Amino acid sequence: MKGRPEDIHGVYERQAAVYDAQRSTVLFEARWLARFAAALSTGGRVLDLRCGVGEPIARWFMAEGFRVTGLDLAAPVLEIARGRLPDGDWRAGDMRDLVLGETLDGIVAWDSFFHLDPQAQRQTLGRMAAHLAPGGALLVTVGPKEGEATGEVGGEPVYHASLSPAQYVACLEDHGMRLTGFRAEDPETDKHSALMARKN
Repeated sequence: MKGRPEDIHGVYERQAAVYDAQRSTVLFEARWLARFAAALSTGGRVLDLRCGVGEPIARWFMAEGFRVTGLDLAAPVLEIARGRLPDGDWRAGDMRDLVLGETLDGIVAWDSFFHLDPQAQRQTLGRMAAHLAPGGALLVTVGPKEGEATGEVGGEPVYHASLSPAQYVACLEDHGMRLTGFRAEDPETDKHSALMARKN
C-alpha cells in the first residue's frame, strides 16, 4: 500500500509505542548535529520539528546546553517526551502551520520534514526561515533526489517525498537562506540525506 501525506498524523498516533521502541538511540546523527550546533550561539534556542519522543535529538541538544522546544502533532509521542525530558518545552502543533511568534537560533527536522508533500515542503521552508534569526541554522533530512517513496512504521505505510537538490537550493534562496551542507545517503548517518542551511 502506498503511503499518503495526510495519513502521517494518524500513523504516529497509533504507533507511538512501536516508534519509540524501534527508534535508534545510537546517535548516528551526531556528526551532523555537531556541525549544526557549531553554527549556533551557546545556549541558543533550538526548535525540534516533529520531535517525536525527544530522543535522541532533543536530548542531545539539551545535554549540550541549548534551550529546546519540541513540536509534534501526535499527542502520544509528546506524552512520552514530557515524561522523559520534563525540562523541555513540548508543544502540540503542525510544522505546516508554524507560527510561534518568536525567533530561534536553529531549527532541526530530522526524519520528519520528508513526510511532507513537495508543495508543503516549499511552504514550510518559508515558515522555517521566518522563524530563524539572522545567521540562524536549519537542518533537515530529505531524499537523495526528487521523488516520492513509501516507508513503514509499525506495519503501516508512511509517505516520503523530496525535491531535487537544485530545487532545494532555489527554494532556500527564495526565502533568504543559503545551503551550507548536503550529502545524499550519507553512509555515516545510516544513509540519511541531510541538508543544512543558514539564514542570511
